[in-house]
Amino acid sequence: MSLDQLIKRCNKNDAQAQGQLYKLYANKLFSICLKYSRNYAEAEDNLQDAFITIFKKIHQFKNQGSLEGWMKRITINTALQRYRSVGVFDIINEEQIEDVKVEIDDDAIHIDYLLSIIQELPDRYRLVFNLYALDDYSHKEIAGLLNISIGTSKSNLARARMILKEKIEHYKATPKSQQL
Repeated sequence: MSLDQLIKRCNKNDAQAQGQLYKLYANKLFSICLKYSRNYAEAEDNLQDAFITIFKKIHQFKNQGSLEGWMKRITINTALQRYRSVGVFDIINEEQIEDVKVEIDDDAIHIDYLLSIIQELPDRYRLVFNLYALDDYSHKEIAGLLNISIGTSKSNLARARMILKEKIEHYKATPKSQQL
């Protein structure tokens, strides 16, 4: 079945088509959910909520751009909505801090460790870091998505990088036998 046919059948609430669409994209969208969630269980909840929204709004997809890109935006927004509702982005002090560059020697650091320290970041830092560094959003776009100022976005990114840099430096100083 072609993607166009699958979309048309999903528009008619065809459970079989919805299941097929889920099977096609669940793994890719779950990896996005993991980036924006505190843990695996929360990522599963975000994926389920994202697919509910996708199925409700699939009639709005007009074949302009890719279906995957459209679903990715819904998935990111679904995860972010969870944080907007609990006031994660209420900022008291937006003081600017110096931007920190994080140099990573690919051979020295295990990818599972990198993912775990990103997930350990405080919500506001993790979300801005992921949007900016991993999904190529601009500070202006992040500010709009998260309902924060551009300065807050920049400050949160710098703080995230500082925390990651400290954890990476600590990891590198740890004997190999004690690393992940």
